[in-house]
Amino acid sequence: MSLTAAPRLVDPRTSEGTEYVRALDRGLAVIRAFDREHPRRTLAEVARAVGLAPATARRLLHTLQSLDYVVTDGQTWSLRPRVLELGQAYLATTTVWDVVRERLTRLAADVEETASAGVLEGSDVLYTVRVPYRRIMSMNVEVGTRIPAYASSMGRVLLAGLPPAELDGVLAGVELAPITPQTLTSVDQLRAVVADVRESGVCVLEQELEAGVQCVAAPVHDRDGGVVAAVTVSSHTTRVTPEELRGRLLPAVLQAAADITEDLRHRG
Repeated sequence: MSLTAAPRLVDPRTSEGTEYVRALDRGLAVIRAFDREHPRRTLAEVARAVGLAPATARRLLHTLQSLDYVVTDGQTWSLRPRVLELGQAYLATTTVWDVVRERLTRLAADVEETASAGVLEGSDVLYTVRVPYRRIMSMNVEVGTRIPAYASSMGRVLLAGLPPAELDGVLAGVELAPITPQTLTSVDQLRAVVADVRESGVCVLEQELEAGVQCVAAPVHDRDGGVVAAVTVSSHTTRVTPEELRGRLLPAVLQAAADITEDLRHRG
């Protein structure tokens, strides 16, 4: 399963004003065409993944190569480490994640499980902070990884924080594929679960994203009460029982989310 969303080109007809630069959109889409399942791509594969003519994709790849963002062996293309600067610039200039990381480090140590935070990007959750305690997931989850919101605890918390019209828009564009036998694939069931999460302020997820992995997540709010992020703790069913997940981990996650919310309010 790919954890990275397929690259999308912005429709210039829907962009605001006349400041839209199509070449930049296309260049970033080319970078996003590479992921864990496709670390190397041919020119034709890049063009097909992004929806560009091969000649356009070739020019973009050579431009990115000159900037040291991609490299080629003559047949295939792959990303260079310099791409990391794009994500690190955001994290380095956004002090909110320093606050979150500090709280999640304490949380992971207290419950002896992996703690993470994420934000909603379209129909995906984008990991912004991850404090591993033990490796419990076979999939490679790092900062910058995307996972489908409908099948994750953080995702459902973030979906629950959307206005009804925005939630409708997200769900209308998502195929609820069965990732595990436990994954919800009914839109009506998902809506009901999201409504419950909105009411309770917490989401418990059991083996819907990966077999054997269970999670509990809670929202982080801004000053106006809007949901701006979610925090979660992940554990394995062989180590933590469902009763312990709810009785020990859930209160700790709720407290961490409340502490982060309070920290952010004091920082303005």
